[in-house]
Amino acid sequence: MNESQTILDHIGNTPLIPFRKLGREFSPRLIAKCEFLNPGASVKDRIGKHIVEQAEKEGLLQPGGLLVECTSGNTGMGLAMAASIKGYRCFFTASDKAAREKIDALRAFGAEVVICPYDVPPEDPRSYYSVARKKAEETPNAYFVNQYFNRLNPEAHYLSTGPEIWEQTEGRIGAFIAGVGTGGTISGVGKFLKEENPDIQIVGIDTYGSVLTHYHRTGEIIEGKPYITEGIGEDFIPDTVDFDVIDLFIQVEDKRAALMTRELVEAEAMWAGYSSGAAVAGALDWARDQSSEILAVVLLPDSGSRYLSKIYDDDWMKEMGFL
Repeated sequence: MNESQTILDHIGNTPLIPFRKLGREFSPRLIAKCEFLNPGASVKDRIGKHIVEQAEKEGLLQPGGLLVECTSGNTGMGLAMAASIKGYRCFFTASDKAAREKIDALRAFGAEVVICPYDVPPEDPRSYYSVARKKAEETPNAYFVNQYFNRLNPEAHYLSTGPEIWEQTEGRIGAFIAGVGTGGTISGVGKFLKEENPDIQIVGIDTYGSVLTHYHRTGEIIEGKPYITEGIGEDFIPDTVDFDVIDLFIQVEDKRAALMTRELVEAEAMWAGYSSGAAVAGALDWARDQSSEILAVVLLPDSGSRYLSKIYDDDWMKEMGFL
């Protein structure tokens, strides 16, 4: 029989699928890296597996231990999958901005999930960063994943996602475009690709209200403003963002990202999530200004199934002023 050991064996090796309609009028050839086809339906499956396995090897995670993390949903899912296979417990904090589907999915895996207010600074004791850190400090045999400051986050993509893209494109990739939240994906992939070919453009997609774009352009830290897009943007500067690897930041408004997410399904049959719409919108803005016929890989981080109560709900879209 041709059987696998566990579901974790099927993380990665996601396909590259060219866009048939979107961006065809521009010179670059846009192709999607479909991370929503991972078994946990997001790119974060990669770091969930890698972080748990490395924490085990380094003695940071003991049998029966508790995984603690602050998550918008997808990292939690990746960790919960690994924990289910390996016998760990999970405690996650999520902001009240996170889609209900994400929270329900985490609880389906047996994780304890605490909802925290979104519109508070990271250092506020009510924030999902602070609540998670406190839980880890107060619980014996707990491992605080801390994806925003954990070197294993970008390392997972340096070891897996980057080499995959290089091999799949046979080294012909000219640009890599991805959303920036923790920065693990774009930093790890970008580092690998730049080592193979320093001329490859690394383009980060951000949202308005986030502090990342301004910091990249000026080196100044400003106060962030509220935004709705999930999975990209930050109100602080994570250690896991390698700004030296990223050549350009492009910001995409919440409304445009939401509408592009829907268009992505209708035009390309790619059942992807909110930040995927932002990535595609940003990729189109980038492609519009290019004159060379280079190959550009656009990473689509998660599945549309995570946003049935938001992006794919007309009432929510109207409530937000998007329809």
